[in-house]
Amino acid sequence: MEQLNILDYGFIVGYLLLTLGIGLWFSRRASESVGEFFLSGRKLPWWIAGTGMVATTFAADTPLAVAGFVAKNGIAGNWVWWTFVSGGMLTVFFFARLWRRAEILTDLEFIELRYSGPAARFLRGFKAIYFGLFINAVIIGWVNLAMFKIIRIMVPELNPEVTIVALVLLTTFYSGLSGLWGVSITDAVQFVIAMTGCIILAVLAVQSPAVVSAGGLTKALPAWMFDFFPTFTSSSSGKSVTGAVALPFISFAAMAFVQWWSSWYPGSEPGGGGYIAQRMMSAKNEKHSLLATLWFTVAHYCLRPWPWIIVGLASLVMFPDLPMNQKEDGFVYVMKAVLPPGLKGLLIAAFLAAYMSTLSTHLNWGTSYLINDFYRRFLKTDGNEKHYVAASKITTFLTAAFALYITFFVLETITGAWEFIIQCGAGTGFVLILRWFWWRLNAWSEISSMVAPFIAFSWIQLFTSITFPFSIFIIVAFTITVTLIVTFLTPPTENAQLEKFYRITRVGGVLWRKVSKNLPDVVSDSGFRMLFVDWALGIVMIYTILFGTGRVIFGEMGEGILFLGVGIVAGGLIFADLNRRGWNNLK
Repeated sequence: MEQLNILDYGFIVGYLLLTLGIGLWFSRRASESVGEFFLSGRKLPWWIAGTGMVATTFAADTPLAVAGFVAKNGIAGNWVWWTFVSGGMLTVFFFARLWRRAEILTDLEFIELRYSGPAARFLRGFKAIYFGLFINAVIIGWVNLAMFKIIRIMVPELNPEVTIVALVLLTTFYSGLSGLWGVSITDAVQFVIAMTGCIILAVLAVQSPAVVSAGGLTKALPAWMFDFFPTFTSSSSGKSVTGAVALPFISFAAMAFVQWWSSWYPGSEPGGGGYIAQRMMSAKNEKHSLLATLWFTVAHYCLRPWPWIIVGLASLVMFPDLPMNQKEDGFVYVMKAVLPPGLKGLLIAAFLAAYMSTLSTHLNWGTSYLINDFYRRFLKTDGNEKHYVAASKITTFLTAAFALYITFFVLETITGAWEFIIQCGAGTGFVLILRWFWWRLNAWSEISSMVAPFIAFSWIQLFTSITFPFSIFIIVAFTITVTLIVTFLTPPTENAQLEKFYRITRVGGVLWRKVSKNLPDVVSDSGFRMLFVDWALGIVMIYTILFGTGRVIFGEMGEGILFLGVGIVAGGLIFADLNRRGWNNLK
């Protein structure tokens, strides 16, 4: 491969200096308080908060993963994450305003707002360490390894280990200095750079000699690979020369009907949570929180995936002999094959942007758990704001160091980590959603919903031959059963705590009537049933815009315009209902 030239390095160095400059610019504001450091003082406009969500979920490994899905099951293979649309829209209309209204610093603080007693304290502290440090380090490790692969293939003259360490230190430096303000602004810049680079790559990929000589993507690949909906076959049928197979029905069913609401997964938490909740809580008000989450959902599903899908399809034509377990690498090999000098640097800068946006958000989010929900809650309860900001900066660096250890010394030995997290979080979504709407759930309900999946998963692994995604059905059923049994065998949350929670959130709904009847002065949200209509319209809007964009890209203009038209109408009905109920109520 031809080494990078001065223009390539100019793009890369220019991007890194821009990122560092933004971090330094916001460093003073972030040092004012932990509210500024972790939530930008709750002053983010919807487009900054929403774009930050999109940028964070656009990691260096995301395009490679999509290329792998396409290589294995065609475009329909993306249903492995497209099914989360339903959960995303649930967050938009049911939870975005509630998270902002709760006026809490982290989503774990919600635990002691909603529950009471020692079990609530234990749950908050345990989740702070478990998610803020261990799970967070594994996620950062995935992202590090994806960037490692890109550097190794695209820039072989650099030592990938040293480069990853340097990038982590740089990202930690600016995110530790600037808090969520700097992270959010750099996220917006990084998203534009990353999307621009991927669109350019997609255009060059379809114009490559290998694709053109084969008559284009639609001539070179089997027709079923361009189907947007699964071809329901057995897992062994539909074999093609690419090694891909059509998506089996049981896999689609597990994802479409169970996984989206039942399984915890970072960035797609049922009911909102993690860094998505952090951005919702950092918005100016409830209106901006809702719009931020809506913009995130539209951009996440409708705008981002098509350049990745096109490059993934092109990689099958250009590199048909890649083994199935290396199909993800095809995305990087396309970059190596089609990019001229100068654009190589731009694309590397684009992947750096995707990588660093995810890394900076995870560092800030994980640190918020460790400081607010563990250190400040249990270890140092009487510190001032400057003390906690200083502790946050130190913890950011320590979290990064631990993630590097996981990356280089632990994660390489883990296989199927994605499936492991999905299965060991299966069923927890039942509680994460319903804890907002049913007074009877308590801290023990949530604890049991975390423990039960591990028990079911271990039993399946040790005593059966059941594999993912079949296992999802069993784990979810077991988890919900255990959770309900534990809920009714343990005492409910103290009534005073329930009334406090209801006064703050005004959540409403029939499952809170036992509490709300004693609070006649609290006016809950109106139009609760219409939210289900908006939710359904939102799902229609996302899928029709997603499919309409794809149809237009592949030259099916009539069908594409029809899909897009339906999506626009659905979006118009949503905004008409929101206007009817009054945007001014979203304060």
